[in-house]
Amino acid sequence: MLSVSADSFAKRSGLLAPRLIRALQSRNFDAFYCKTAAEAAEKALSLIPEGSTVSWGGSETIREIGLLDRVRRGNYKVIDRAEAATPEERTERMRRALLCDVFLSSFNAVSEDGVLVNVDGVGNRVAAIAFGPKSVVAVVGMNKVCKTPEDAERRARTYAAPVNAARLSLKGTPCTATGACENCRAGECICSYIVKTRMCKVPGRIKVVLVGEPLGF
Repeated sequence: MLSVSADSFAKRSGLLAPRLIRALQSRNFDAFYCKTAAEAAEKALSLIPEGSTVSWGGSETIREIGLLDRVRRGNYKVIDRAEAATPEERTERMRRALLCDVFLSSFNAVSEDGVLVNVDGVGNRVAAIAFGPKSVVAVVGMNKVCKTPEDAERRARTYAAPVNAARLSLKGTPCTATGACENCRAGECICSYIVKTRMCKVPGRIKVVLVGEPLGF
């Protein structure tokens, strides 16, 4: 049974999702709503043709729902930077991922009118979302929905980035020490690139699976 807070979150998500889907569709994204993480994993897999070359950017969301493990076990050609033996090989795999068939990701925030926002340290994730892979499948918890694009950027910058910096133990960033965005220029800065994706230039290339459970940061 859902707790009171979880039930309230689920109700809010179910009410908001149809409007958000319409907003995303008006911007040429394919958009779907799943009530649970398990349903979202199944939906995401249905959007990945068997035999595809698949890679992904850093995302707690796609890890949380078990999508990465299922892709690794599935009938796909996987480009996994975690398997790299050296930093140079890791970078090379990240470059190869820019030309994969399906790139998996999430977004740090989404506005109610359908603008998607990500912060990125290296830039590989936002680069792949913008151009390169034939298809992008992004799984986004409804906890990331914000009122306006400005609110979405604020969430990405002041909440998601410090939490992710702490998760990755980036000792060279001020936000790891303070818990707040310090607008830094540190070498390990996790928000070197702040990208708003406001349109899907190729209709349907970016597919957004919204989830009625809190996921990711």
